[in-house]
Formats: sequence, structure tokens, C-alpha cells
Amino acid sequence: MYCVCKEHVELAIDHFVDEYEDAPDLVNLTTTKFAEWQPPEHCEWCAAPAVVLVL
Repeated sequence: MYCVCKEHVELAIDHFVDEYEDAPDLVNLTTTKFAEWQPPEHCEWCAAPAVVLVL
């Protein structure tokens, strides 16, 4: 699972496919809210806001 900015979505997808050998689901973090989990505010690879959850 990766929380990333728009710039790093492709990199996160590549990492996911390498690790799980399957296509990930993408969730828009700006429109989706979770009851028991708060996504990180920043991308896993830079300081930009995380806007996509790759899982």
C-alpha cells in the first residue's frame, strides 16, 4: 500500500506490481474518507501532498 502524490503514482504502481504481481486498485484520497484510518499527509517519496492510495 502506497500513499503518493500525482507525480509518483506510476512509480507506486510499478512497485506494487513488482511486489504482488497483480494490478493495484487506486483510491482518490481527496474524495474518499476512512472511518478508522487517516492517510499520511505527504507522499511516500517526496514532500508533496498524498492524493492517491495504491493498494
